[in-house]
Amino acid sequence: MPLNTLALCFISLGALVTVLFWIPRVVSRPGLKEFLGRRYPLVYLFYFTNGPFLLVIGLYLLWFQNR
Repeated sequence: MPLNTLALCFISLGALVTVLFWIPRVVSRPGLKEFLGRRYPLVYLFYFTNGPFLLVIGLYLLWFQNR
């Protein structure tokens, strides 16, 4: 049961980060690019590790639990 709850938390958080990242008014990518300069690609690393990657981990945990 706790693994199932953890998986649902990962899925929820990953979906939330993914949706918020792609709404232009929430995350101003031009403003981030100006602020971060050369380190701007780190924004995409942060997004990937906290968005789709958490979704995949959560789905894998659900699949592993129900196997």
